[in-house]
Amino acid sequence: MRKGLLVILLLYSIAGMGWNWWPLPMAEPDTTDRDSLIYLAGLSATAGSGRFSASMISENEQGATAITPFSGSLRAAIIKPATRPHRWYDYDGAIDITGMIHSPLDEAIYGNGQGRFPVYRGKQGSVIIRQCYAHVRLYIIDFSAGVMPVSDHMDTPLGTGSLLLSHNAPSMPALHIGIDRWTAIPGLFGYLEIKGGLTHAWLTDNIAVHNSMLHYKYAGVQAGGRLPVNISYEFHHAAQWGGYDAAGNDLGNDLHSFKNVFLAHSGGHSYNESFNAQGNHLGSQQLALTLKGKGWHIKGYWQNFLEDNFNFIGRGQNLSDGRWGISMEQGRWPFIQCVNMEYINTTDQSGPMHDQDGIIYAGNDDYYRNGVYGQGWSYYGYSIGTPLITSPLYSAGTDTQTPNNRVQAWHIGVGGDIYGFRYALMATYARNYGRYQTDDWYEEKSHNTALMAEVKKQVRQAWGLEFGLRLAADCGTQWGNRFSAMLTITKQGLIKQY
Repeated sequence: MRKGLLVILLLYSIAGMGWNWWPLPMAEPDTTDRDSLIYLAGLSATAGSGRFSASMISENEQGATAITPFSGSLRAAIIKPATRPHRWYDYDGAIDITGMIHSPLDEAIYGNGQGRFPVYRGKQGSVIIRQCYAHVRLYIIDFSAGVMPVSDHMDTPLGTGSLLLSHNAPSMPALHIGIDRWTAIPGLFGYLEIKGGLTHAWLTDNIAVHNSMLHYKYAGVQAGGRLPVNISYEFHHAAQWGGYDAAGNDLGNDLHSFKNVFLAHSGGHSYNESFNAQGNHLGSQQLALTLKGKGWHIKGYWQNFLEDNFNFIGRGQNLSDGRWGISMEQGRWPFIQCVNMEYINTTDQSGPMHDQDGIIYAGNDDYYRNGVYGQGWSYYGYSIGTPLITSPLYSAGTDTQTPNNRVQAWHIGVGGDIYGFRYALMATYARNYGRYQTDDWYEEKSHNTALMAEVKKQVRQAWGLEFGLRLAADCGTQWGNRFSAMLTITKQGLIKQY
C-alpha cells in the first residue's frame, strides 16, 4: 500500500514539475520563418604516384573521386536544406552531380580499358549523381525518394565507415519510409526513444546479376533522454535480391520473393536459395553508450557483423569480429573539435570451415562474397560497407568480388579549426589475411598504413571561395608506396529565400 502511494506521489510530482509526458521537437517554438535554396559548385584535381590513387583520396566518397592516380572533377549542386525541425512538417531535397575525368586504368589489371566495372569500362570520364532526391517529414514520419546514399547512419565523424552500409559506394535509386530521428515513446517523458525505417533500392550497375534490388530495414531503441548518459541498441538487416543472372534466369522478382527476403525465408529458383534464405542477406547490430554535457559528448560503440546466422549481441560464433570505437566531439574549444579511435576485426568469420566430412560448422562466412550474386556486397565495384574490406575494383583477373575480407585495423582521426583553417588528420594501419581459401589462411598476406591530412580555408577576399588541400599516402605491401594530392576549390551561396 505504501509503495503504491509513493508511486502515485512520484507521478504527481513529475506532473507538477511540468515534465512533458510526450516530448517531441514539434512542442518547441519554431524560430525559423524562411526556407532557402543554396547552390554549390566545385572543382577538384588529383595527382599522384602508383597504379591507383592513395586510399584516403577515394574511399568513403560515394564513388565521386576516381581511383586512378590522375583525375579531375566538376561538381554542381542545388540544395534545399531542412529548416523546420520544430514544425509538424519539413521538407528538403538536392540535385548534386559530379562530372569526372581520369587517367586510364592499369592495362595489366583491366585489359586495355575493357574492365568489369561500368564506371571505368573503356572510359576516361564519367558522370556521377551524388544526390537527386526529395524528402518530406510529416510529424514524425519521414518519406524520401530519388537517388541518394543508402546508409545505415552508423558512420562516425573521421571514422572508417560502417561495416554494413557506409558512404563508400555511389548513391542508389531508392524509396524510404521511417522514423529517422530518435523519437520519444508516449507516456515515458522522453526517457525511452525509438527510430526505424524501411528502404527499397535498385542496384543499377548490372555487373554480374542484372536488375537486382536492395532491401534494407532497421530498428533502434535508446534509453536516457535528457539524462547525461544514454544507451542505445540498433539492429539492421540488408539483402540483395531479385534480378536475372547471366543466363537470363529469374532470381525472384515478385511479391512472394519480397516476402521471403523481408522475413529471411528460403525460396527462389537456385539450389543454394532453396534451403538457405532467398537473396544475399547481411546484418549488423550496434550497442552504444553516450556521455553528454554542455557543448560536448563522448560516444563508445560496438558494431558487429552478421553474414549467415542472425544472433543478438553476446551470442554467435563470430563475436570477435566487429568495429569498436570511441568518438569525442566538443564545440567549446575549436582547435580540436573531434577525435575518433576505432579497432576493426573481420578475421574470425565463425572459423575457417563451413563443412567437412558431412559436419556443418557454419564457418567461412566469406564476408561481402556470395555464390548467387556474383558482384558480392558491392556497387559499381565499390564495397557497400567498410572500404577496409577491399573493393572489387582493385581485384585482378576476372573476379568481380572482394579479394580480401579478413582484416585487422587500428584507426585514429582528429579534426578541428585553427583560426579559420579547418583541418582533418587520419591514420589507419591494416593487416590483411586474404580469405579462408588457402592452407596458409592464418598468415598475414599484406599490410598497409594509410595517412591523410586535409585543410580547408574560406577566403572572403577571393569571392568567398573555399580552397582545400588533401594529402594522402599508403605505405606497405598491400598497395606499395604511393602518394596523392588533391586540390579543391568550392563556392557556396544563397540562391533565394522564401
